[in-house]
Amino acid sequence: MKDSIFTILTQRPLTNQVYELKLSGDCAAITRPGQFVNLRLEGLYLRRPISVCDLEGNTLTLIYKVLGKGTEQLSRMRPGETIPVLTGLGNGYDTALSGDRPLLMGGGVGVPPLYLLAKRLRGEGKPVAVILGFNTASEIFYEERFRDLGCDVSVTTADGSRGVRGFVTDALPEAYSHVYTCGPEPMLKAVFKCIHTGGSFSFERRMGCGFGACMGCSCRTVTGYKRICKEGPVLQKEEILWEG
Repeated sequence: MKDSIFTILTQRPLTNQVYELKLSGDCAAITRPGQFVNLRLEGLYLRRPISVCDLEGNTLTLIYKVLGKGTEQLSRMRPGETIPVLTGLGNGYDTALSGDRPLLMGGGVGVPPLYLLAKRLRGEGKPVAVILGFNTASEIFYEERFRDLGCDVSVTTADGSRGVRGFVTDALPEAYSHVYTCGPEPMLKAVFKCIHTGGSFSFERRMGCGFGACMGCSCRTVTGYKRICKEGPVLQKEEILWEG
């Protein structure tokens, strides 16, 4: 974990509510896809956790959705402004689990951390299948970016306005070796029930500190309580106990 000052390089909207933010700073603590960073915004007590989308040298790419005061404030920041950022948080995805036909399944703003994962898996010479799920065509982003990596990409929309009508589980292929997924919890539950292999599930939870001190994001697993910010956000299929 490292706390550093990052400088905004670019900021652009991908959809009406989703933004891509590129930052420059010390990224040495980020070692795995699926890790996240915690941004401190002026005047706000709690930092905002955001998954790492891409990493090239000291350029960090984040994608976030404007949902409240913090992300709305972030969306108004411009190139040249600086942000204190905690980096290297969370355990991330383990590419050694992928097998020979990894499948990546992302829903909405659960898509971004899968991009760096796909990039790493392609760099290891693996064929990568990706299923991207959105509510409607106007919310789709990064479809072509995944295709540019050489991934086999399928898109689903809940309203059928683009790709397969339905959810990511409606586009599940017959053959795959391991599933990596990130998205809202109802989607993760549905994926859990449908897949026939091992899986790495990245959870989204409200966080206080982001590095395991406050215990606010703890969840129950087969081996006891784990902190999503520290022992997660990625949990393996065999350890997950669903609540409710």
